[in-house]
Parts: sequence; structure tokens; C-alpha cells
Amino acid sequence: MNLFQSFLLGILQGLTEFIPVSSSAHLLIGQRLLGIPASDAMFSFLVLVQLGTVLALIIYFWKDLWRILLATLSSIKQLTRHDGKMLNLDARLGWYIIIATIPALIFGYLLKSAVETLFKTPLLEAGIRLLITAVVLALADWLSRPHLTLEKMTWLDALLIGIAQVLAVFPGASRSGTTISAGMARGLDRPSAARFAFLMAIPVMLAAGGYQALDLFKLSGLGAFLPVLAVGFATAALVGWLAIKWLLNYLNKHSLYIFALYCAALGVTVLIIQYVK
Repeated sequence: MNLFQSFLLGILQGLTEFIPVSSSAHLLIGQRLLGIPASDAMFSFLVLVQLGTVLALIIYFWKDLWRILLATLSSIKQLTRHDGKMLNLDARLGWYIIIATIPALIFGYLLKSAVETLFKTPLLEAGIRLLITAVVLALADWLSRPHLTLEKMTWLDALLIGIAQVLAVFPGASRSGTTISAGMARGLDRPSAARFAFLMAIPVMLAAGGYQALDLFKLSGLGAFLPVLAVGFATAALVGWLAIKWLLNYLNKHSLYIFALYCAALGVTVLIIQYVK
């Protein structure tokens, strides 16, 4: 992989990590179009470039994250003292993010080998997952009866959204699409579902990137690979920040149907390519 290819894949990652159309599917398709063979180095790149979009999340939500962190730490004292006062919103969000993170961390670790195998035979898996994402997005918007904001969500909502995030470890499954849809299925309005989906993605994406970083030191030619990775990381961070800002504004007034149609069209195209080759 060269620097220009890394730049293009960084743009894809930044755009599609948060817009609910599956970043993994787009990266796998981009890899195929650019003629980059599947390898351990490529798998590491696909995982580690996500850290660029994690940085975008942290920068965009840093004020929220700081309040949530302080409130959650403060709430530990409140809980240990059996204080009967209800936790404030920031403290509740902190605990909800923890609850939502647990399923993805457990299953992400257990399924690591299976996921690596799927990334080495990507197109069929990506096509199927894109079609599933299209159905999930369309059903979420069609069946959604939004009546909740983040202030009204419960720990059970957080757990079920977290379980939905498990699907995002597979190629072609959209993390944001799956978790936003799960939030909407629980009655959250679109902006609230998207906001919680983005916040809860941070610890899981950090864990996945950090875990994969350990394998990075085992790669041969690491010195030549690092500049390529840096370009993809920086590009994904910048484009990702812009994508977050755009999507949160878009969801205030628009539905998910356009993304469902896009995923359906791309999924069909990928499957045709897979079987015609």
C-alpha cells in the first residue's frame, strides 16, 4: 500500500464510520478496487485507522466526555454511600456507556479469529451485511415511535443497544447504523440515538485499536508501514469530524431511508461483482 492509497482509504473510513453505511464494507471494497491484497498488515491498517475516527469523536465530544467522566467518578461515592438521590444525566450516561460496552468487548475478543478470516474473503460477507444493514435501517425508521430523549433512557436501553453493537465486529455491518437503529427501536429520537451511539463507540473502538496495535510490532517492514498508517489515521480523523457534524445536523430533520437505499444498492452491486468475477 502506498501513501495515496492510504489517503483514499482514510477518506472512506472518516466518511463511513459515522454515516450509517458501513465503514468496514467500504474499506474492503476500496481495498479491492485499489488492488491491495489481503494480508496481516492490511487487516491491521483497517483496524488501526479506526483510531483516527476515535480521535475525531473525542475532539467533537470532548466537553460532553469530560462532564460524563467527572460525573461518573463522582457518582461512585454517591452509590457507595447509598445516597437516595437520583444520578444526574451525565453520571447516568457514563454508567450506560459502560453497560453498553461490555457485550461488544466480550464478543469482540471471542470472535477475533473468525472476524480476521472473514476480512480475508471479504466481498461476499460485505455484500450480505450491507443488505442486512439496509433492511435494519429501513425497519428502524419505519417502525420507530420516537418518544424518548437521552434524559429518559434506561440501563436496559443501554444494554440492548450494546448487544446490537456486537454485530459491528463483522465485515459489512455498520456500527453506527446498527446502534442508531437499536436506539430508535427502543424509542429514542434520531438525534439522541445517534449521540448515544457515537459516545458508546469510543471505548470499544479504543479497545479494538489498542489490541490490534499490539500485533503491529510483529509485522515485518514496520518502519515503512508507519508513514502509510499515519496518513490514513490523520485523514480519517479530519474527515470523521466533518462527518459527525454533518450527520447530527442531518438527523434533526431527515430519516435513515436514503442510507438504507444506498446500502441496498451497494450490497447488490458487491454481490454481482462477487459472482461475476
